[in-house]
Amino acid sequence: MARWLPRSTDLTRFCQKLNRVKTLEDDMMETSFNRCLSTIDLTLLGIGGMVGSGLYVLTGTVAKEIAGPAVIVSFIIAGFASLLAALCYAEFGARVPKTGSAYMFTYVSVGEIWAFLIGWNVLLEYMIGGAAVARAWSGYLDSIFNHKIKNFTETHVGSWQVPFLAHYPDFLAAAILLVATAFISFGAKVSSWLNHVFSAISMGVILFILIMGFILAQPKNWSAQEGGFAPYGVSGIMAGTATCFYAFVGFDVIAASSEEARNPQRAVPRAIAFSLGLATGAYILVSMVLTLMVPWHTLDPDSALADAFYRRGYAWAGFLVAAGSICAMNTVLLSNLFSLPRIVYAMAEDGLFFQIFSQVHPRTQVPVIGIVVFGVLMALLALIFDLEALVQFLSIGTLLAYTFVAASIIVLRFQQQKVDAPAPAAGGRPSPEVHDGSSTGELKEYESFSDKLQLVARDKSKEHREPGQLKAAFEPYLEFLSDFYPGEVVTVAVVTLMVSAICLCSILVFGNTHLHLPTWSYSLLLVLFSLGFLLSLFLIWAHEQQHSTQTFQIPLVPLSPALSIVLNIYLMLKLSYMTWLRFAIWLLLGLLVYFGYGIWHSKENLREPQPQRVSARYVVFPSGSLEERVQPVQPSPQPATTPPDTDTDESKR
Repeated sequence: MARWLPRSTDLTRFCQKLNRVKTLEDDMMETSFNRCLSTIDLTLLGIGGMVGSGLYVLTGTVAKEIAGPAVIVSFIIAGFASLLAALCYAEFGARVPKTGSAYMFTYVSVGEIWAFLIGWNVLLEYMIGGAAVARAWSGYLDSIFNHKIKNFTETHVGSWQVPFLAHYPDFLAAAILLVATAFISFGAKVSSWLNHVFSAISMGVILFILIMGFILAQPKNWSAQEGGFAPYGVSGIMAGTATCFYAFVGFDVIAASSEEARNPQRAVPRAIAFSLGLATGAYILVSMVLTLMVPWHTLDPDSALADAFYRRGYAWAGFLVAAGSICAMNTVLLSNLFSLPRIVYAMAEDGLFFQIFSQVHPRTQVPVIGIVVFGVLMALLALIFDLEALVQFLSIGTLLAYTFVAASIIVLRFQQQKVDAPAPAAGGRPSPEVHDGSSTGELKEYESFSDKLQLVARDKSKEHREPGQLKAAFEPYLEFLSDFYPGEVVTVAVVTLMVSAICLCSILVFGNTHLHLPTWSYSLLLVLFSLGFLLSLFLIWAHEQQHSTQTFQIPLVPLSPALSIVLNIYLMLKLSYMTWLRFAIWLLLGLLVYFGYGIWHSKENLREPQPQRVSARYVVFPSGSLEERVQPVQPSPQPATTPPDTDTDESKR
């Protein structure tokens, strides 16, 4: 029986395969793409990705069915949570200017399987986002012609009543996706130029909506006679917040485009900040105007803004809003079709997805195969699926990506920076001054026992500490943590923090409704999990972190990413169980792809292992203790000709 059980060494090697991180190139500015996008280009891409169907469709849907006029509060909370996530994306986009967005950020800091699952979910996110926007685009165009397109399709093609599927096939939505796919295939400059045109029209329409809306506003629509400001209470506000996240998923198009930015270190953080700020302000003001123009319970979820102007007697304004909204949705379609093939390209380039998608057209410098294949898949989704079901599915994938990016920021910030090893000195032996490990962040190794004794006190007196090491102020109180490798305690604390956040949010969401916990146990569990979360946060903060002035860094680390993690997990748990079920099925499909293809074709897996020999060395820990370790080290270029030093062997004994 024992023969069939895996050995511990095999399990360890397998876990190492799953958690290996991506090795970045020395020159991260080198790319097969065309670096042609400026800060303005990236900002308009972000605005175009966020201000579209979320503004013209979700505002009415959430206001009528989920939150009422308190949809304003839902957008404020969703915008704040998105800001925390956006700052994490901004730091990563500046430090790692490669396409891939959340997938790439997770791969360079957390591990391969987690990166693949995030990339797998991001693929679904963009496909669903494009399909949902295409259906909204079709619905708005149909509303201009009094739903003649819908009636014609139901009469001559037919309709069906199946859960999560549309009532009729939307050929118009599929057609616009195929047209947009053709334009995206011409290259980044063409896509950017089209986005500029549609974004300018969209911002003009939004400005018109705000001016006319405040002129026609009636404060009585928020009165108790109409149901009040928050008819669904706090629960409705938070449920609306989870759905409103769909409105802000577009900012990660900027991170996905960083490999095509001229100066990503400056352009990416600025573009994310500008676009998210403008989009959040637009959502809050438009939601306010919409619920003040007409009573919230009379809104038309399919075309709320246009219908509101029609009902107030401004038919021409409603027509203008409908036409402008179509232009806004065009920018979202371009944004999704622009980002999706680049995520696929990054995964295929790393060997985790099918290699055919890593091909870049030599003339247009874009992954044409990925654009065409996933454009067609997106068109099929838009043809048959329902918008609301797609939006809820989209939220969970986005929130999961935000959570992992926030955790990756903490892990990466407390890791020691990787630097290239110095070149060997003459004779093939490394120069002696590199063994103290002060610049590489590795364990300190010395050639003789007397050197170790002399340098222990010197290391203890050094004020400069590497990232991941315990701060000097906490060493007298947390001395037992000094014996761990730099960053090891932080990694464990991040895992504990996420587990505590999941448990805490589960009690908050399900404690009274589903679990029916008594008051004393509900309060006790909240206190315990809150203490676990705060203790993990303190342990992370007690260690040194990287400080760089060359690229943007999110402030208040680890507090800001930790708050992002809590908010994202809470909003994920507010989604319906059917959304989680579909999400679990998609994850299982992703694991089949990874273990069937990705793990074997990964470029990190294909790296040839270097020959190793075993050598005994002394290791000096930050606490000053000495310990002998047997470690694999690289063989020297020339074979050793001198016998082992017997004095050193005697001193070891």
